[in-house]
Amino acid sequence: MENHNTQFPDRFSLISATDADYQAWRMIKLEQASDLLANSDPVLIGDLSAITPAEHDELSRRCEISNAVFYHDTQETSDPDTVGNLLRQFAQNIGLRIAEKHRSAGKDGIVSLQVSDSVSQKGYIPYSKKPMNWHTDGYYNAPDDKIRAMVLHCVRAADTGGVNQVFDPEIAYIRLRDENPAYITALMHPFAMTIPENREPNGNVRPASIGPVFEVNPQTGHLEMRYTARTRSIEWRDDATTRAAVDFLQSVLNSDDPYIQTIKMQDGDGLLCNNSLHNRTGFDANSDNASTRLLMRVRFHNRVNWREKRRT
Repeated sequence: MENHNTQFPDRFSLISATDADYQAWRMIKLEQASDLLANSDPVLIGDLSAITPAEHDELSRRCEISNAVFYHDTQETSDPDTVGNLLRQFAQNIGLRIAEKHRSAGKDGIVSLQVSDSVSQKGYIPYSKKPMNWHTDGYYNAPDDKIRAMVLHCVRAADTGGVNQVFDPEIAYIRLRDENPAYITALMHPFAMTIPENREPNGNVRPASIGPVFEVNPQTGHLEMRYTARTRSIEWRDDATTRAAVDFLQSVLNSDDPYIQTIKMQDGDGLLCNNSLHNRTGFDANSDNASTRLLMRVRFHNRVNWREKRRT
């Protein structure tokens, strides 16, 4: 087992770990996450295109502990094209490989999340004022096209609503395993969750996506999660333990668990995470005018690595 640094809990295979190993990891994980969330002001970034070594290290440190970090662009850049260029440089400097092949991806794989009536976006919740339920990004992707990290950057906040919640997949794992270890076994089954085939208006077909909820990356030893709380266009393995595990996980996500982070991102705020669970409340529902809320999203094949040196 590799000893990365005494500051962080050792990573190990959560499948084969003994209960003693798990309990040791669990204790350190919860202690460090609690300490971090108790002092969770956003990391201030002076220039997204050229983060300093101190900014890089703090972003990476927080991601290593809790898989998510909020930051604030002190320049509060408001031009979307400029923000897109800044985010591309930000990703490069922190060592992330842009993965977006989304139908709505613009330059450099950056997606603008805003209310839209365009043919390719109409009817999809991310481009509406509606609330979004708990999910990880890319839960419908093929196994060889996983999303492992993500940036959400707020260019223009909603007038009302648009609140995000974020939950660490490793804490979700802990809650499930503490309740019933059989829940973990069920959600690691290779056929635990199926997202059926989807045929888009332009005729493109997204094949069915079948796989586990939890999986350990064999190269890194890190836990990865694939999940959606949607109730339509999803098929869970027809097994009593799987159904019980899904129900329990949903109860945790709907609770006031102290490790759930809640924030309404303002102009210049951003979230960098290892594809953590997240949701969004509805926004600007009573406004007579079209909402101007704009978030920009970049998704990545690799996760934030605190040992990755800042690139220049």
